[in-house]
Amino acid sequence: VDERLPQATDSKETLLSVRHIVQEYVSRGPGNVKAGVVHAVSDVSFDLGVGETLGVVGETGSGKSTLARAAIQVERPKSGEVWFKGRNLVELSRRELKESRRDIQMVYQDPFGSLNPKWRIEDVVAEPLVGHTKMDRTQRRARVRELLDLVGLNPDIYLRRRPLELSGGQAQRVAIARAIATNPALIVCDEAISSLDVLIQAQVMNLFEKLRAEFGLSYVFIAHDLARVKQLSDQVAVMHLGQLAEIGPAEQVYATPRHPYTKALLDSIPGLDPDTGIARRPVTLKGEPPSPLHPPSGCRFRTRCPRAQDKCAVEEPLPRDLGGGHKVACHFPLEVPTVSVESLRATMPTSRAMTRTAPASA
Repeated sequence: VDERLPQATDSKETLLSVRHIVQEYVSRGPGNVKAGVVHAVSDVSFDLGVGETLGVVGETGSGKSTLARAAIQVERPKSGEVWFKGRNLVELSRRELKESRRDIQMVYQDPFGSLNPKWRIEDVVAEPLVGHTKMDRTQRRARVRELLDLVGLNPDIYLRRRPLELSGGQAQRVAIARAIATNPALIVCDEAISSLDVLIQAQVMNLFEKLRAEFGLSYVFIAHDLARVKQLSDQVAVMHLGQLAEIGPAEQVYATPRHPYTKALLDSIPGLDPDTGIARRPVTLKGEPPSPLHPPSGCRFRTRCPRAQDKCAVEEPLPRDLGGGHKVACHFPLEVPTVSVESLRATMPTSRAMTRTAPASA
């Protein structure tokens, strides 16, 4: 069994299977002279089940968006395979790929950049229906009204408006309505809530969950906000400099991160200690991220890793299975913290205290 191929985390049918995706770009300097190769995505594999959400996190430049675009063939990857509903998208012709895109849609970070400012909302949402269905104008108009109502926008108010007459949250709802117009199986959300304020973020997140429950949608959810990703995701994939550092069930990855990079990302989140009420200051990861033009040898995180040893400089770590669908690409993964019986007893009230606080019997 190839250790690089992560398997489904449960018995659900696999919808999307990405295998050994590599995406590189040639960088050119003055005079169009080749300056090097940008290693945007390097040998990434994962599986996504029907009705599941995969959250993808990592620093800016880690390759999250490039991975998503290669997975749905917005840009053909340099090498690798992408299996969707039993078909390898990489091998499809342009016409066959267009047919498959009816089942794959994308919601971008900037809704105003993805919506034609000259079109009315009715025409914006109806665009995929024109390209992928045989509906007539009356049927399309009825479908658009249904979609706007589904995402919480009154059709009588918004049908004739244009994108620039909407707020950011309203525009993103229109983008979501357009994405679900053809009843897709997979939606890729590329920083879909990053440009919205906190209140609107929560509303859009609830909308995503509602649509997943009603239509059995699967999501690839790319975001910087690790707390939001945990809220929505079944699995979480942590990317660093084009590679998959860690992947596994969301609760497991957040509770017991095994890769030093994952722990560094979690430590960078400010928070509040629930016991003391004292603010927890974020811990900054030391060092500058390496350049994807010249990534370090061996482990690409070793130049900033506090656990790096000589082996990390000469041997690239392969993903190892930790059980339960949890995989980590690290030679020296973090240990799972253990809780002793003595520490548990120390946190429990004594029998005398329990007797003192117990209510008197009638």
